[in-house]
Amino acid sequence: MPRFFSRGFFIVKKTTGRKLNHRKQGFRGALALALHFTLLTAAQAWAQGAIPQPAQKTDVPIPAVLEVTDETGRQVKIPQAVRRIVSLAPSLTETIYALGAQDRLVGVTDYCDYPPEAQLKPKIGGPINPSLEQLVALKPDLVLVTKSLNRRETVEALERLGIATYATDPRTVEGMLASTARLAELIGAGEQGKTLVAGLRARLAELKRLLATHPARRVLFVVWHEPLISIGRDTFLADALRLAGAESVVNTTQDWPRLALEEVVRLQPDYLVFASSHADERERDFEALRGRPGWRSLEAVRQRRLAVISDAVNRPSPQLVAAIEELARQLHPEAFDAKPETRDEKNETRQPKKATAAKRWGSRPCGR
Repeated sequence: MPRFFSRGFFIVKKTTGRKLNHRKQGFRGALALALHFTLLTAAQAWAQGAIPQPAQKTDVPIPAVLEVTDETGRQVKIPQAVRRIVSLAPSLTETIYALGAQDRLVGVTDYCDYPPEAQLKPKIGGPINPSLEQLVALKPDLVLVTKSLNRRETVEALERLGIATYATDPRTVEGMLASTARLAELIGAGEQGKTLVAGLRARLAELKRLLATHPARRVLFVVWHEPLISIGRDTFLADALRLAGAESVVNTTQDWPRLALEEVVRLQPDYLVFASSHADERERDFEALRGRPGWRSLEAVRQRRLAVISDAVNRPSPQLVAAIEELARQLHPEAFDAKPETRDEKNETRQPKKATAAKRWGSRPCGR
């Protein structure tokens, strides 16, 4: 009876003698021939790129949407890659340009006038009542708003339309810098944001050093002259004054208090400060002040202590630092006598544009 033995998973009939030797030789020959053809085929396939490469390790997939908390505490889902931005505030438009991301800015408000190139961008109306139809037509990935200027109803409408809307709310100069850095990260310009903010902080630190031994000037910041509107102590403008070596004579928690001229006469500020879009007409503004009833009762008017600076100070954007430097030079010229203005400071100071006489007296808070 033939005997069988196991070879792996197969049952093979056992043979003996010369038959076994012949079969071994035949099996080896067949195996060698098969191996030869296998190697030849593999070599040809490799040359033709038919053999797949070993699988590479893949990174963890990047989510298409990021969930972030904006500066008003809202949870917002923002695309990982932001390619189309609409700005609903002049300060945010200026920030996008400062970050070098203006190519992605596809829409702005009618009041976004700086830098001048921003005026060539598609307009969607005013910050208070933008045209949602025009905005939607621009197909933005992200809409930027600011709590101090835009309405909650606008933000809610954009949410219902499924448009990502991020709100900023800087209340101090440092808050503006932090907000700038966050926006840079959101739009994929993190490195540019770090460089920009570091440079601005260095300039403010140098300004603080220069003013360290100079007492603060008591000033009245005139937002609007008729009715007379100034600033409260908790506004970013009051913070900007402090960094420029000044303090407001108005001490109120209201952001934009209305004042009686008689109260200003009683307070007798050292300087009057105006934010104008045409700062080089200081003398004309001064002469107009002297002719107004009540104003000539102020010592600051009689002594010609009037500071007219760029209305960039009204907007919490990177340009605010240049306006602070500009104001410090007018209030404390003695601190800068030994330090001539650098070329960079000249280039970065915003050049105001021509404006009507009414605008030269100040800039409304809505310009932010």
